[in-house]
Amino acid sequence: MTERALVEADLTPEHLLELRGAKELLERPRFAVQAVNFLGVPIEQGINHLPANWREKILDISHAALEKSAQVALWSVDPAPRSASELLHKLAVTTTGAAGGAFGVSALALELPLSTTVMLRSIADVARAEGEDLRAPDAKVACLAVFALGGRATSDDASESAYYIARVSLANAVSEAAHHLMSKHALKGAAPPLLNLIQKIAARFSIQVSEKAAAQAVPIIGAAGGAILNWLFISHYQQMAKGHFTIRRLERLYGSQLVEARYRAL
Repeated sequence: MTERALVEADLTPEHLLELRGAKELLERPRFAVQAVNFLGVPIEQGINHLPANWREKILDISHAALEKSAQVALWSVDPAPRSASELLHKLAVTTTGAAGGAFGVSALALELPLSTTVMLRSIADVARAEGEDLRAPDAKVACLAVFALGGRATSDDASESAYYIARVSLANAVSEAAHHLMSKHALKGAAPPLLNLIQKIAARFSIQVSEKAAAQAVPIIGAAGGAILNWLFISHYQQMAKGHFTIRRLERLYGSQLVEARYRAL
Protein backbone atom coordinates (compact mmCIF):
# COMPACT_ATOMS: atom_id res chain seq x y z
CA MET A 1 0.00 0.00 0.00
CA THR A 2 1.36 3.43 -0.92
CA GLU A 3 1.85 6.21 1.64
CA ARG A 4 -0.88 8.25 -0.08
CA ALA A 5 -3.37 5.39 0.24
CA LEU A 6 -2.42 4.87 3.87
CA VAL A 7 -3.19 8.50 4.69
CA GLU A 8 -6.80 7.94 3.62
CA ALA A 9 -7.12 4.59 5.38
CA ASP A 10 -7.53 3.48 8.96
CA LEU A 11 -4.61 1.82 10.72
CA THR A 12 -4.01 -1.78 9.76
CA PRO A 13 -4.34 -4.36 12.55
CA GLU A 14 -0.54 -4.69 12.62
CA HIS A 15 -0.03 -0.95 12.94
CA LEU A 16 -2.77 -0.66 15.55
CA LEU A 17 -0.97 -3.34 17.57
CA GLU A 18 2.27 -1.32 17.27
CA LEU A 19 0.43 1.79 18.43
CA ARG A 20 -0.97 -0.09 21.43
CA GLY A 21 2.53 -1.25 22.34
CA ALA A 22 3.86 2.30 22.01
CA LYS A 23 1.13 3.63 24.30
CA GLU A 24 1.92 1.00 26.93
CA LEU A 25 5.55 2.13 26.90
CA LEU A 26 4.77 5.84 27.01
CA GLU A 27 1.94 5.92 29.55
CA ARG A 28 3.39 3.47 32.08
CA PRO A 29 6.77 4.90 33.09
CA ARG A 30 8.50 2.37 35.30
CA PHE A 31 11.73 4.00 36.50
CA ALA A 32 10.78 4.93 40.07
CA VAL A 33 8.81 1.72 40.62
CA GLN A 34 11.64 -0.46 39.35
CA ALA A 35 14.20 1.46 41.39
CA VAL A 36 12.23 0.64 44.54
CA ASN A 37 11.73 -2.99 43.51
CA PHE A 38 15.39 -3.64 42.65
CA LEU A 39 17.02 -1.68 45.46
CA GLY A 40 14.35 -1.84 48.16
CA VAL A 41 14.86 1.86 48.91
CA PRO A 42 11.74 4.07 48.92
CA ILE A 43 12.26 7.28 46.94
CA GLU A 44 10.73 9.26 49.81
CA GLN A 45 13.45 7.99 52.17
CA GLY A 46 16.15 9.20 49.80
CA ILE A 47 14.69 12.69 49.61
CA ASN A 48 15.59 13.17 53.27
CA HIS A 49 19.25 12.80 52.34
CA LEU A 50 19.20 15.40 49.54
CA PRO A 51 20.81 18.80 50.20
CA ALA A 52 18.86 22.01 50.78
CA ASN A 53 17.32 23.60 47.69
CA TRP A 54 17.72 20.25 45.93
CA ARG A 55 14.93 20.92 43.41
CA GLU A 56 16.69 24.00 42.05
CA LYS A 57 20.06 22.25 42.05
CA ILE A 58 18.74 19.22 40.20
CA LEU A 59 17.02 21.43 37.63
CA ASP A 60 20.32 23.24 37.04
CA ILE A 61 22.21 19.95 36.74
CA SER A 62 19.58 18.56 34.36
CA HIS A 63 19.73 21.65 32.16
CA ALA A 64 23.54 21.53 32.01
CA ALA A 65 23.51 17.81 31.20
CA LEU A 66 21.04 18.27 28.34
CA GLU A 67 22.96 21.22 26.90
CA LYS A 68 26.28 19.37 26.95
CA SER A 69 24.83 16.17 25.51
CA ALA A 70 23.07 18.06 22.70
CA GLN A 71 26.36 19.58 21.60
CA VAL A 72 28.09 16.19 21.49
CA ALA A 73 25.65 13.38 20.77
CA LEU A 74 23.38 14.67 18.00
CA TRP A 75 26.13 15.83 15.68
CA SER A 76 28.34 12.75 16.00
CA VAL A 77 25.92 9.90 15.29
CA ASP A 78 26.16 8.07 11.96
CA PRO A 79 22.87 8.59 10.04
CA ALA A 80 23.21 5.33 8.05
CA PRO A 81 20.23 2.99 8.82
CA ARG A 82 20.94 0.09 11.18
CA SER A 83 19.43 -1.78 14.11
CA ALA A 84 19.55 -0.16 17.55
CA SER A 85 22.32 -1.32 19.92
CA GLU A 86 20.51 -0.90 23.23
CA LEU A 87 22.74 -3.26 25.24
CA LEU A 88 25.97 -1.46 24.31
CA HIS A 89 24.61 1.88 25.53
CA LYS A 90 23.25 0.27 28.70
CA LEU A 91 26.67 -1.11 29.55
CA ALA A 92 28.28 2.30 29.03
CA VAL A 93 25.76 4.06 31.27
CA THR A 94 26.05 1.34 33.90
CA THR A 95 29.77 2.06 34.18
CA THR A 96 29.19 5.76 34.83
CA GLY A 97 26.45 4.85 37.31
CA ALA A 98 28.80 2.63 39.29
CA ALA A 99 31.28 5.47 39.58
CA GLY A 100 28.56 7.91 40.60
CA GLY A 101 27.00 5.51 43.08
CA ALA A 102 30.30 5.11 44.88
CA PHE A 103 30.34 8.84 45.69
CA GLY A 104 26.60 9.32 46.23
CA VAL A 105 24.48 12.24 45.12
CA SER A 106 27.46 14.62 45.27
CA ALA A 107 28.75 13.05 42.05
CA LEU A 108 25.51 13.71 40.14
CA ALA A 109 26.76 16.94 38.53
CA LEU A 110 29.73 15.06 37.06
CA GLU A 111 28.02 11.77 36.24
CA LEU A 112 24.74 12.98 34.73
CA PRO A 113 26.21 14.83 31.68
CA LEU A 114 28.14 11.68 30.73
CA SER A 115 25.11 9.43 31.24
CA THR A 116 22.81 11.83 29.39
CA THR A 117 25.16 11.96 26.41
CA VAL A 118 25.22 8.17 26.17
CA MET A 119 21.44 8.04 26.59
CA LEU A 120 20.94 10.62 23.84
CA ARG A 121 23.13 8.54 21.53
CA SER A 122 20.97 5.53 22.39
CA ILE A 123 17.79 7.51 21.72
CA ALA A 124 19.19 8.54 18.33
CA ASP A 125 20.02 4.88 17.71
CA VAL A 126 16.38 3.91 18.34
CA ALA A 127 15.18 6.78 16.15
CA ARG A 128 17.38 5.66 13.28
CA ALA A 129 16.09 2.08 13.60
CA GLU A 130 12.52 3.43 13.32
CA GLY A 131 13.30 5.15 10.01
CA GLU A 132 14.25 8.65 11.16
CA ASP A 133 16.72 10.57 9.00
CA LEU A 134 19.16 11.83 11.62
CA ARG A 135 20.50 14.43 9.20
CA ALA A 136 17.14 16.20 9.44
CA PRO A 137 16.83 18.93 12.11
CA ASP A 138 13.35 17.70 13.01
CA ALA A 139 14.72 14.25 13.85
CA LYS A 140 17.56 15.71 15.94
CA VAL A 141 15.12 17.81 17.96
CA ALA A 142 12.74 14.85 18.36
CA CYS A 143 15.59 12.85 19.91
CA LEU A 144 16.23 15.55 22.48
CA ALA A 145 12.51 15.84 23.26
CA VAL A 146 12.40 12.21 24.45
CA PHE A 147 13.88 13.41 27.76
CA ALA A 148 10.62 15.28 28.39
CA LEU A 149 8.60 12.05 28.21
CA GLY A 150 7.68 9.79 31.08
CA GLY A 151 7.36 12.34 33.86
CA ARG A 152 4.29 14.38 34.68
CA ALA A 153 4.63 17.98 35.84
CA THR A 154 2.52 18.96 38.85
CA SER A 155 0.37 21.16 36.60
CA ASP A 156 -0.50 18.34 34.19
CA ASP A 157 -4.09 17.14 33.86
CA ALA A 158 -4.02 13.57 35.21
CA SER A 159 -6.95 12.61 32.97
CA GLU A 160 -5.02 13.48 29.80
CA SER A 161 -2.37 11.49 27.98
CA ALA A 162 1.01 12.27 29.56
CA TYR A 163 2.65 11.72 26.17
CA TYR A 164 0.53 14.24 24.28
CA ILE A 165 0.65 16.74 27.16
CA ALA A 166 4.43 16.73 26.82
CA ARG A 167 4.30 17.04 23.03
CA VAL A 168 1.87 19.95 23.14
CA SER A 169 3.87 21.76 25.83
CA LEU A 170 7.01 21.51 23.68
CA ALA A 171 5.40 22.08 20.26
CA ASN A 172 6.39 25.73 19.72
CA ALA A 173 9.90 25.31 21.12
CA VAL A 174 10.46 22.17 19.02
CA SER A 175 9.31 23.96 15.88
CA GLU A 176 11.53 26.99 16.51
CA ALA A 177 14.58 24.86 17.30
CA ALA A 178 14.11 22.72 14.18
CA HIS A 179 13.58 25.81 12.04
CA HIS A 180 16.79 27.34 13.39
CA LEU A 181 18.77 24.17 12.72
CA MET A 182 17.55 24.23 9.11
CA SER A 183 18.97 27.73 8.68
CA LYS A 184 22.26 27.96 6.85
CA HIS A 185 23.42 30.27 9.64
CA ALA A 186 22.88 27.64 12.35
CA LEU A 187 25.97 26.55 14.26
CA LYS A 188 26.67 23.19 15.81
CA GLY A 189 25.84 24.11 19.36
CA ALA A 190 23.20 25.42 21.71
CA ALA A 191 21.84 28.52 19.96
CA PRO A 192 19.00 30.52 21.63
CA PRO A 193 16.11 28.49 20.09
CA LEU A 194 17.78 25.25 21.13
CA LEU A 195 18.51 26.63 24.60
CA ASN A 196 14.83 27.55 24.98
CA LEU A 197 13.84 24.00 24.06
CA ILE A 198 16.40 22.54 26.48
CA GLN A 199 15.01 24.72 29.27
CA LYS A 200 11.52 23.33 28.70
CA ILE A 201 12.75 19.76 28.44
CA ALA A 202 14.86 20.14 31.59
CA ALA A 203 11.76 21.00 33.62
CA ARG A 204 10.37 17.54 32.87
CA PHE A 205 13.66 15.63 32.71
CA SER A 206 14.48 16.87 36.22
CA ILE A 207 11.46 14.96 37.56
CA GLN A 208 13.13 11.67 36.64
CA VAL A 209 16.56 12.95 37.71
CA SER A 210 15.10 13.86 41.12
CA GLU A 211 13.90 10.27 41.58
CA LYS A 212 17.33 8.98 40.56
CA ALA A 213 19.08 11.42 42.91
CA ALA A 214 16.79 10.51 45.80
CA ALA A 215 17.57 6.81 45.42
CA GLN A 216 21.28 7.54 44.93
CA ALA A 217 21.37 9.73 48.06
CA VAL A 218 20.65 6.81 50.39
CA PRO A 219 24.01 6.06 52.09
CA ILE A 220 23.84 2.30 51.50
CA ILE A 221 23.33 2.54 47.74
CA GLY A 222 27.02 2.18 46.80
CA ALA A 223 28.57 1.48 43.41
CA ALA A 224 26.42 -1.58 42.67
CA GLY A 225 23.25 0.38 43.39
CA GLY A 226 24.44 3.24 41.19
CA ALA A 227 25.03 0.82 38.33
CA ILE A 228 21.54 -0.64 38.72
CA LEU A 229 20.00 2.84 38.85
CA ASN A 230 21.65 3.86 35.60
CA TRP A 231 20.65 0.59 33.92
CA LEU A 232 17.03 1.32 34.88
CA PHE A 233 17.41 4.98 33.91
CA ILE A 234 18.58 4.34 30.36
CA SER A 235 16.08 1.49 29.98
CA HIS A 236 13.34 3.97 30.81
CA TYR A 237 14.41 6.41 28.09
CA GLN A 238 14.99 3.65 25.57
CA GLN A 239 11.36 2.65 26.16
CA MET A 240 10.23 6.26 25.78
CA ALA A 241 12.24 6.51 22.54
CA LYS A 242 10.80 3.28 21.16
CA GLY A 243 7.24 4.46 21.84
CA HIS A 244 7.84 7.99 20.55
CA PHE A 245 9.54 7.02 17.29
CA THR A 246 7.04 4.25 16.61
CA ILE A 247 4.33 6.89 16.75
CA ARG A 248 6.33 9.26 14.53
CA ARG A 249 6.76 6.45 11.98
CA LEU A 250 3.01 5.80 12.01
CA GLU A 251 2.35 9.54 11.67
CA ARG A 252 4.45 9.61 8.51
CA LEU A 253 2.14 6.97 7.08
CA TYR A 254 -1.28 8.04 8.36
CA GLY A 255 -0.96 11.64 9.51
CA SER A 256 -0.73 12.90 13.07
CA GLN A 257 -4.46 13.52 13.61
CA LEU A 258 -5.53 9.96 12.86
CA VAL A 259 -2.72 8.43 14.92
CA GLU A 260 -3.49 10.67 17.89
CA ALA A 261 -7.20 9.87 17.67
CA ARG A 262 -6.53 6.12 17.65
CA TYR A 263 -3.98 6.48 20.47
CA ARG A 264 -6.49 8.27 22.70
CA ALA A 265 -9.20 5.74 21.87
CA LEU A 266 -7.12 2.72 22.94
